[in-house]
Amino acid sequence: MTANDPAPEKGAAEERAAEELPAVAEGRGGEFVKSMERGLAVIRAFDGEHPRQTLSEVARSTGLTRAAARRFLWTLVELGYVSSDGRLFSLRPRVLDLGYAYLSGLRLPEIAQPHLEQLSGEVHESASASVLDGGDVVYVARVATRRIMTVSISIGTRFPAYATSMGRVLLAGRSDEWLAGYLASARLTPLTSHTITDPAELRAQVLRAREQGWGLVDQELEEGLRSVAAPIRGAGGEVVAAVNVSAPARRGSTEDIVRDLVPPLRRAAERIGADLAQLERTAPGGIAH
Repeated sequence: MTANDPAPEKGAAEERAAEELPAVAEGRGGEFVKSMERGLAVIRAFDGEHPRQTLSEVARSTGLTRAAARRFLWTLVELGYVSSDGRLFSLRPRVLDLGYAYLSGLRLPEIAQPHLEQLSGEVHESASASVLDGGDVVYVARVATRRIMTVSISIGTRFPAYATSMGRVLLAGRSDEWLAGYLASARLTPLTSHTITDPAELRAQVLRAREQGWGLVDQELEEGLRSVAAPIRGAGGEVVAAVNVSAPARRGSTEDIVRDLVPPLRRAAERIGADLAQLERTAPGGIAH
């Protein structure tokens, strides 16, 4: 190899060994397996905007070398989680099994669903329930009356908490210390011209939601969409989830939204919380949220 030749990629044995080393330098524990993190990153590289990708595209989006991306992709192909036509890769339905074990043990969706149906029927708008996962809200139950967003929402859909009404009330349910850490580290990227990106202003909105018991987001996630949310509390009074109603902005002013939607929304949240608390008191091992 001459001085002008490009450096070769790591040898397979060297790279595999590096993947198995714990990422202690990144502040993670000694039991951390880097190769699992990379394998999950390959799966997460596929989304609604990038359902089919080449090897080079997966390597670029995950930061892996082509050799490493190739091994992870073909391992996933062999396991039935990814399909390939020789050039393009895409996820197969079997990847849903990875999340089903969690969802199947989650009692919140089955408890919330009839209440969401009642709420949606009462206000004639879509209603959803979600939990907080890091800095995102994750949808766990939903009743849709019509599609009001450009992005399709289903169970497992994630949105940044800072730009959603459910995120506001879920953040409000955390301690002041936790909230301060979140605001210090969160990347408040503007999703619309209405998105709050100033940490101090966001904190004020979160505290307002905590004080009044509900939160409203006006076109911060998507233009033309307003939503209100209320917290769902467990037997001990802690916020375990959130429920919301979304409506097109053309339905009326924010005052109209608050007047028409907040009272039935809060009643639904209280009913869900009461059912959760009852099950929590009677279930031997508590309840999975």
